[in-house]
Amino acid sequence: MYTSFFGLGEKPFAITPDPRYLFMSERHAEALAHLLYGITEAGGFIQLTGEVGTGKTTIVRSLLERMPGHADVAVILNPQLTPVEFVLTICEELGIFMRDEDATSIKDLVDLLNRRLLEAHAKGRRIVVIVDEAQNLTPATLEQVRLLTNLETASQKLLQIILIGQPELREVLDRVELRQLAQRITGRYHLAPLSRNETAAYVNHRLKVAGANGEIFSNAALREVHRLSGGIPRIINVICDRALLGAFTQEQPRIGPGMIREAAGEVYGRSFSPPWMKLLAGSAGSVAVLGLALGVWQLTRNVELEAPSVAEAASAEPAPVQVAQVTPPVVQLPVVSRPQDVAQVLLEKRGMTNTESAFGQLFALWGGKFMPKGGRPCDQAKKQGLSCVYQEGSWAELRTLNRPAILTLFDDEGNAHQVVVSGLVGDTAKINLPDETEMVSISSVSRLWSGEYLVLWRPQVKASTLSAGMRGDGVRWLRTQLNTVAGKEDVEPASDYFDEDLVKMVEDFQRQYRLNVDGIAGVQTQIVLDALGNTPGSPLLVAAARGTS
Repeated sequence: MYTSFFGLGEKPFAITPDPRYLFMSERHAEALAHLLYGITEAGGFIQLTGEVGTGKTTIVRSLLERMPGHADVAVILNPQLTPVEFVLTICEELGIFMRDEDATSIKDLVDLLNRRLLEAHAKGRRIVVIVDEAQNLTPATLEQVRLLTNLETASQKLLQIILIGQPELREVLDRVELRQLAQRITGRYHLAPLSRNETAAYVNHRLKVAGANGEIFSNAALREVHRLSGGIPRIINVICDRALLGAFTQEQPRIGPGMIREAAGEVYGRSFSPPWMKLLAGSAGSVAVLGLALGVWQLTRNVELEAPSVAEAASAEPAPVQVAQVTPPVVQLPVVSRPQDVAQVLLEKRGMTNTESAFGQLFALWGGKFMPKGGRPCDQAKKQGLSCVYQEGSWAELRTLNRPAILTLFDDEGNAHQVVVSGLVGDTAKINLPDETEMVSISSVSRLWSGEYLVLWRPQVKASTLSAGMRGDGVRWLRTQLNTVAGKEDVEPASDYFDEDLVKMVEDFQRQYRLNVDGIAGVQTQIVLDALGNTPGSPLLVAAARGTS
């Protein structure tokens, strides 16, 4: 990848959490201080909210590392639980022994938990429950959470509960029926995105940890990173990673603002203009008025220069006046239907966006058939001469692979949906559903898409990887396809040996299509070559969007 090109020891913007890359901004440190203070004080509720990707999970990890020695912690990462399951999970996290019959009784579970709380209190210990993604708690479970804080002694609460969630959590707790719970919240903190200076410090911090010795992002590029990411760390990571890859493929050792806009365009699926374009657009009216005035002045000046004298005008014969009847042409404007918001489609098609439905649609595009009870989807694909490729990426990668894909989307309630994108054109995506197809805006999909996708393809060779030193029909196919894409005609049968010349051809191809440049024809390289060859019976993502549905 690009790491060696930039002198890095590893990828600095991987989205997987790594303690070595922990960057505590001023607001992160303040949020952590609020939580630690709340734990050491009397029990009750503490609320921490923040937009997706602002670093709430980072705060949780830091909190666990700095947890006082006298505290026992139960962490609930999946809050979509019934009241019984919620209390059961707390008991399991705290290692409370229970009988099988206790696990189904809310009363028995609460009694066991209360006994453990009293024992901990007697030993001077605190019990803390951390609930992540708390906006997904049901009202019934939230009421049970409130009731747990009734477990107390004469002087203090026995249980400290920390609710961490997206901004919707504040709206949930503002409901009238939950006012008793809201009144017990002793601390509230909202984690805002990073400022411009913090964004620059965040990017440079991660680069330094990864081994960077010099400046890779210019100051203007860092300003663009903040503008286009909104200061949200997760989006910063994705944009910077794409920018590094783009600079590597263009062999540019330093990244400017233009590359950041290109990277953001790949992430969001739409183009971005420089910030000064808005100023230019805002002043366009003044420029137009000035241009019109200048034109009128020039026209009147020309008329004055060419006008005859009074005597000449008096002696001249009047010229006949001809009035031409001009009928303006009737222009028939095309009717353009506005793409829908995919969130609305998911709401209307509830029950049609599950995994089985998505695989059924994707198999159908390939002329295959998916059986919901026929075993694993990728095993079924293999029996039909197809192969699955599952990974994370961007719209640019999907366009490069040029195959219909199943995308995993998460709605505002945290529910997962699988939809098949069968076509892309401009800012619009075509998605296939069991009953119809819908045209939705790519920007609305980007808001719900985490980057996960799965594509099917039909391998043209047996080997999933072709590399230097190999020999056979697969190598011959690879050489032929590369020559065809490059517009070269084979004057003699293609060699079946993977030599150094073929390595260079593969590297040039990978560089051109922004693939991992390693000279090895892996699955992605083969998929792109196959798509460019337009193999009969293989659906194309872009072709489908152009109307060949």
